[in-house]
Amino acid sequence: MIQPNVPEAGVPRVVIVGGGFGGINLAKKLKNAPVQIVMLDRNNYHLFQPLLYQVSTAGLEADSIAFPLRGIFKSQKNFIFRMAEVTGLRAAENILETGIGDLHYDYLVFATGSTTNFFGNKLIEEHAIGMKSLIEAVQIRNYVIKQFEESLLLKDEAEIKPKLNFVMVGGGPTGVEMAGAFAELRKYIMPKDYPELSVSLMNVYLIESSPRLLAGMSEESSEKALEALTALGVKVMVKTVVKEYDGKTLTLSTGEKIDSQSLFWSAGVKGVPVNGIAPEIIAPNGRVQVNGLNQIVGHTNVYAIGDIALMTDEIHPKGYPMVAQVAIQQGANVAANLKKILKKDPALVPFKYKDLGSMATIGRNKAVAEFAGMKLYGYFAWMVWMAVHLLSLLGFRNKLVVFINWFYRYFTFERGTRIIIKRGAANIVKLRQTVNF
Repeated sequence: MIQPNVPEAGVPRVVIVGGGFGGINLAKKLKNAPVQIVMLDRNNYHLFQPLLYQVSTAGLEADSIAFPLRGIFKSQKNFIFRMAEVTGLRAAENILETGIGDLHYDYLVFATGSTTNFFGNKLIEEHAIGMKSLIEAVQIRNYVIKQFEESLLLKDEAEIKPKLNFVMVGGGPTGVEMAGAFAELRKYIMPKDYPELSVSLMNVYLIESSPRLLAGMSEESSEKALEALTALGVKVMVKTVVKEYDGKTLTLSTGEKIDSQSLFWSAGVKGVPVNGIAPEIIAPNGRVQVNGLNQIVGHTNVYAIGDIALMTDEIHPKGYPMVAQVAIQQGANVAANLKKILKKDPALVPFKYKDLGSMATIGRNKAVAEFAGMKLYGYFAWMVWMAVHLLSLLGFRNKLVVFINWFYRYFTFERGTRIIIKRGAANIVKLRQTVNF
């Protein structure tokens, strides 16, 4: 019979659900605390999500942005990892239900991140694809390359164009970076790999419902991003909503229609709360209400951090932004408070978010960055973006591999992972069916 097989250690047990940025930082901060840390995750690796789009556009290999969780904590003696999915919570009993059996906890922290939000549009959800997991990114790469290969077998441009019309929905950093990457595929790779296909057959669209791109940054940065994308040939549409998509044709709020077999959705994310959390404290976007200490409302030993946590204040009435820095800082704050609780120190410190800035890359030598009161654009911002992401990657090998890939690409204009590992789906519907959520 399968069971967690977690030994009793004679010290309080802290169970962390999720091996993302928040969960990892929390576990690290508890390294020398008198607790047993048990981390649960459906995967046995930490995924560096900010570079997922580079995997999907053949810029990086999948294993260069993932790092084994056991490897991260190999020297931390109070850490135990189990690969499992959480199925429910029995808070009155301090029991977490999982796919490998029940697990008792003294303190429980949900750091489960988020998933793609299609805002209730079932038709779009059925035919579009998000990009929140490693398998999705690899499948997108397979699918995109297969679209080029299949286009070579067609003569009618009316049949080719829907295959090579790539549409990104969502003008945040992910959408902007992905649109830029696809535009560079057209500019640098398509003429070399597929000279039989006219570059004019491929179009890249970026659709955003709000008045401007990168709404979390200044208007100046938004304009710079728009200028850079337009220069790369991306067709940017703001104040535009995708109303319908049947896998072949997009219908926009403007009445315009776009024939495309490829709709990539990054227009929003939502939390996925576990069964057992009171429905009245779950927001429409799946986030769970927490107090200033990140304790889930109605509980004293159950916490939520990062994307899943809905913490509001005067500046953030709708909750803190669903970004890595919030999760990292909340993880550190919860760890500090848990140490105080163990020492019976009542002076717990409420969470206070420190915004370290925002940045997005548009393509080669093009990026926007805002931090420490500064606004950077172009080449220097691009260099800062690369440095920050390299330093944030876990593992020396991953840092080295990504650096070598970027260095090689910069001087050769190549993307070395343009291979179909497994036959891609013929359409986005089948692709979605191969992804296990």
